[in-house]
Amino acid sequence: MPPSALLLNLAHFLDHFFLLIFPTAVLAIHPAWGMSYGEALSLGTPAFVVFALATPLSGWLGDRLGGRPMILAFFLGIGLSSIATGLATGPVTLALGLAAIGLFASIYHPVGTAMVVRVAVRRGRALGVNGVFGNMGVAAAALVTAWLAAHMGWRAAFVLPGILSCVAGLAYALVSDDVGAETAEPHRTGGGDGARGEQARVLLVVAVNALLGGIVFNGVTIALPKLFSERLDGAGLAAVGAYASLVFALAAFTQIPVGRLLDRIGAKPILVSLVALQTVLLALVSTVEGPLVVLAAVPLMLAVFGTIPVGVWLISHYVAPDWRSRVYSVQFLLSLGVGAVVVPVLAWTHEASGGFRLAFLLFAGATGAVLATSAMLLPRESRPLTGETARAEGA
Repeated sequence: MPPSALLLNLAHFLDHFFLLIFPTAVLAIHPAWGMSYGEALSLGTPAFVVFALATPLSGWLGDRLGGRPMILAFFLGIGLSSIATGLATGPVTLALGLAAIGLFASIYHPVGTAMVVRVAVRRGRALGVNGVFGNMGVAAAALVTAWLAAHMGWRAAFVLPGILSCVAGLAYALVSDDVGAETAEPHRTGGGDGARGEQARVLLVVAVNALLGGIVFNGVTIALPKLFSERLDGAGLAAVGAYASLVFALAAFTQIPVGRLLDRIGAKPILVSLVALQTVLLALVSTVEGPLVVLAAVPLMLAVFGTIPVGVWLISHYVAPDWRSRVYSVQFLLSLGVGAVVVPVLAWTHEASGGFRLAFLLFAGATGAVLATSAMLLPRESRPLTGETARAEGA
């Protein structure tokens, strides 16, 4: 893998990592500042609000400025923002620092994903590998944050990764070229000539999956550390972080086989199967206690992570290249921007019910809606790859 491609994938790792520092760090922040869990968690709302509002703008800027300057801004901006968050003196400055993290986190998905798709010959495989880096960022955030907060204080959990991101940005400036500015692709797909009705149905499925699936993704990844701390008796902060990271890490590589299957059999059987599994497991996780909650969370996260590349793959087959950054920005606005709603809703339901059972049952209802929409609207067979891609697939 070329150094520039490796750093582009590392950016995906860091994007998810920085967004999920706070849900674990808050377990140390709320007792230190004399706040309830719900009150402290609500301080993370500005990060997701700004993330949601800035994502379309990031996609628009990526189409006009090219990928390289935007990814460079991501590395340096999110790193400096995280350092500033670690130096916060109170709730207001902490919320402002988290909002800045959300601003720069909005860059990666519409810009970086378009760069990955543009140069990929086997898109499913490329998206799977890129997705693993993002998933490992989710996995590492809980473990690294818990360890740093337990041994060096919660501020170090923001400052040290921030320094690492700035260093990575300098490395990216030295080795990268502007892949995102290229106008020619190594291949074309058959999706660009699809009937408008079929294209509209597919994009509706993408939108529903992005919105409701995003609620589930954000809700589960944010809630899991606290869920484990409540249902695993006697588990300290470091142990909770280790369990959450173990679950995320075991599920992290799901996107590689899913990506390969997308290139071979299309999206419908994969998406329908995975969201059906999520519905059952979300209902199960809402009720189980003790070590069983960890065991049930592993296949749940396998299914959650496995659905992530499906929407991106569908867009790459049904949307023209010049429009993809903008369409990706809308997709990720829905899928990740809903964190602006998920965080206060989680805080409210937890305070109101004293746990996460209600929230996970609501998540199960959301995946049930995705299941129904996908089963009814997705074509039986997605459009086959053509040209050079088809020949590569047969190689």
